[in-house]
This record gives sequence, C-alpha cells and structure tokens, in this order.
Amino acid sequence: MIRRLLLLSMLATAPILVASAATPDRAIGYRQDVFGLVGWNFGALGDMVREKRAWDAAEFTRRAERVAQLSQMTDEGFPPGSDKGATTDAKAEIWTNRADFDAKMDDFRREAAALASAAKGGDQAAIKAQFAKTGGTCKACHDEYKAD
Repeated sequence: MIRRLLLLSMLATAPILVASAATPDRAIGYRQDVFGLVGWNFGALGDMVREKRAWDAAEFTRRAERVAQLSQMTDEGFPPGSDKGATTDAKAEIWTNRADFDAKMDDFRREAAALASAAKGGDQAAIKAQFAKTGGTCKACHDEYKAD
C-alpha cells in the first residue's frame, strides 16, 4: 500500500519537477552540481596519477566509474536559455556553436568511459595515458566554452 502511494505521489509530481528543471537557474545549478562532482572525483584521480596520493586501484576504479556515469548526465545541463542566469561561467558560444560543443561533450563521455574501462584493466601505464586523454577533453571544452 505504501509503495503504491509513493509511486502515485512520484507520478503526480513528475510533471512539476520536469517543468521546474527547465528554468535557467535550475539548469545552471544542475550543471554546476554535476561538474562539481566530476571535479571532486577527477581531482582524486589526478592526485593518484601525480603521486600526490597513494595509488589505490579499487578507489581509482570506483572514482573513474563515477566520472563515466556523471559524464552521461551533462547534456541536460545546457538547455536553451540557460546561458543567462544568476551565476554561470558558461560562455554564450555554447548555444551559438552548439554542434562543436556537443562534439566536445561526446568526446568527454567517450574518454571518461574509456578511463573507467582502463581502470578495471589495472595497467597503470594505460590508466595514466587514458587519464591524460580524458583530462584533455575537459581542457578542450573549458578553453572554448568556460569563462575564466
């Protein structure tokens, strides 16, 4: 009975949640939260790669998998109109050069998935090379589409 009530409650509020998620400030908050989590996890990976932190294969794999999962959530954060809002570092060029931006985001998603796969393989040289490739996709997008 309780499960049915919860399900009905979720279904009843879903249209409200979807509609409210589309506002510019909510979209900006969403993307900042997602990229904040990416940075949190990628930073720990970088510390291991740069030997600022002890190598922990299990933790590296877990965090690489998180980055790969989070990369799949990025596309929802840039709806039309979210170039203007309370606080955003996203440049307007994202919306005027959308094909290039989308291609860069696809690169990030592909390389993040490859990083998670490399981490599972356990070869540190391959992992470090893939970490650099993945980081390169971040830099490519930031250089073009993120304000300093």
